[in-house]
Amino acid sequence: MTRLPYAIDADDPATSPMGLIVLQTDETLEPEFNAYFSDRSCPIYVSRIPSGKEVTTDTLAEMKTALPAAADLLPKTRPYRVVGYGCTSASSVIGSEQVEQMVQMTCEASVVTNPLRAASECAHDLGVAKFALLSPYIEEVNDPLRNAFSRNGISMDVFGTFGEAEEAKVARISRKSLIEAAVKLGQDESVEAVFLSCTNLRTFDVIPVVQEHLKKPVLSSNQSLAWHMRKLNSA
Repeated sequence: MTRLPYAIDADDPATSPMGLIVLQTDETLEPEFNAYFSDRSCPIYVSRIPSGKEVTTDTLAEMKTALPAAADLLPKTRPYRVVGYGCTSASSVIGSEQVEQMVQMTCEASVVTNPLRAASECAHDLGVAKFALLSPYIEEVNDPLRNAFSRNGISMDVFGTFGEAEEAKVARISRKSLIEAAVKLGQDESVEAVFLSCTNLRTFDVIPVVQEHLKKPVLSSNQSLAWHMRKLNSA
């Protein structure tokens, strides 16, 4: 064996990595992030967190104790300006502040965001506060979500749901179904924008179509999280 010399490249301080914690059952967030960040110059490191096959307030709350271990699996070569936790509904059950604290227990992250916090910031940036909510989930999950948005100054009096608890089915809800439901809800004259909730919904190609129909802003969990992480990482 011949031992060979090598050099070490210095890290570029302008390309701070981002961290992303994705649910074990999520099939959509990573592919959509690849599209949203196709122009990125910084790496996105991904960890997975155990999550239930069905979405209930109990399975969502259970993720709180698993967050430190999931965050601990992210590479530690450099600190993170931002880490994203990819679950809208769990963030409403656990609380954004608690999510941040649990991630920061094991990961050096300046800020931890999630789709709930991100969508609220995006809404404030756009100057809209009256949303139509489209959710795939059962009512026990929708109630804390709407309440959490309300505490952030966003009303969701107009809302609809597919009433589905099984994650595998949520990830396969058709583009046509999403468009038809979002347009139906968004046509209500009392709403200023539409929010498509859940990182497992395939919304990347749906958003521009619904916006064209409604002439109103349309946000999704994945789009909002990507927007907020990009903003925080460049701050």
